[in-house]
Amino acid sequence: MTDSRITPDSHTPIPTKWVGPIHISGPVLSGAVEVPLATYETPLWPSCNRGADVSRMVEGGIRVCVADERMSRSVLFIADDAAAALRAVTEIAARRSEWERVVAGQSRFARLLDIHPEVVGNLLFVRFEFSTGDASGHNMATQAAEALMGAILAVCPELDYGSISGNYCIDKKPSAVNGILGRGRRTIADIFIPDDVIARRLRSDAHRIAELNYRKNWVGSTLAGAVRSANAHYANMLLAVYLATGQDAANIVEGSQGFTHVEEREGGLYVSCTLPHLIVGTVGNGKDLPGIEAVMERMDLADRSRPAGENSRRLAAMIAATVLCGELSLLAAQTNPGELMHAHRKFERGGAPAPANSASVNSVSVNGVPAGQLGGSAGEQHSRGEED
Repeated sequence: MTDSRITPDSHTPIPTKWVGPIHISGPVLSGAVEVPLATYETPLWPSCNRGADVSRMVEGGIRVCVADERMSRSVLFIADDAAAALRAVTEIAARRSEWERVVAGQSRFARLLDIHPEVVGNLLFVRFEFSTGDASGHNMATQAAEALMGAILAVCPELDYGSISGNYCIDKKPSAVNGILGRGRRTIADIFIPDDVIARRLRSDAHRIAELNYRKNWVGSTLAGAVRSANAHYANMLLAVYLATGQDAANIVEGSQGFTHVEEREGGLYVSCTLPHLIVGTVGNGKDLPGIEAVMERMDLADRSRPAGENSRRLAAMIAATVLCGELSLLAAQTNPGELMHAHRKFERGGAPAPANSASVNSVSVNGVPAGQLGGSAGEQHSRGEED
């Protein structure tokens, strides 16, 4: 068989640094982890490291739960009129077990979880949702949806093919439906930080951080018309980890929609980051490149003896904890006038001494690099602020 894969013309180097250790606990993963961030926003490394410091100063560290996981693909059928489309909806619902067999025949790992039809005039949109094991599941879901389309067209003569993707999925675009129905791994990270840790490591206090989170992330985001989202900069951490671990980076569009919830409590501060649609995988396209394979090994995400889906849940937990580290550090920095800009001048423009061990910055290519180039150290001196 001829190998028809496209080979790259060149590799794009992206500065990469490992942050942590981050102390994580929960049903998916417990222990200290380091996470690679590939970014040109160099203040992101020390900012996330400051959050990682906090995780190690708190009993239990950052608690992470993966509440749900699924990948969706919506197909589009065309009927003569709305009545015909609605008759097809009834027929599709009555054959659920048949569709489950169709999906199971497409992959060892794909399983049909749910079906959501929507009729708009004579157009029938059907959103299929699948479990996809350790893969993020884009191709697996599309292949299963294609098989389902053929099977449905065979028993619903009133329908014609419209498109393999009807945008009700919805992929790589901001939406409300993904947060409601789920797409990817719904992951929640939270932590309780005592007052003395806030003062010593974050140079702030619980009241100021809680007030800023409400005014900035909730009121400000509402004012801007944000869709099911209230956070400061999830996209920064998501993109950096996605690039370093071989993910489809365009999925930060929906991935960056999430909620930072903060409560001032007796003796400290409760902080949570909820990511309703964190789309990640540890197998599939991009994961077989030498540099990415080395990253997966170092993160202990390459163990194929684990049950299907466990490695990807572990990765989701690591990413959610990293998001919380960066989100917490930025909010704390923005409670202090001038701190954010000081960090950028210091780490981007050389306006102040570089952090210790700053020489241990490496480059990762979006197409993979030799494993020996993916080193790096954690536990360096950390900055006070980060990117907005």
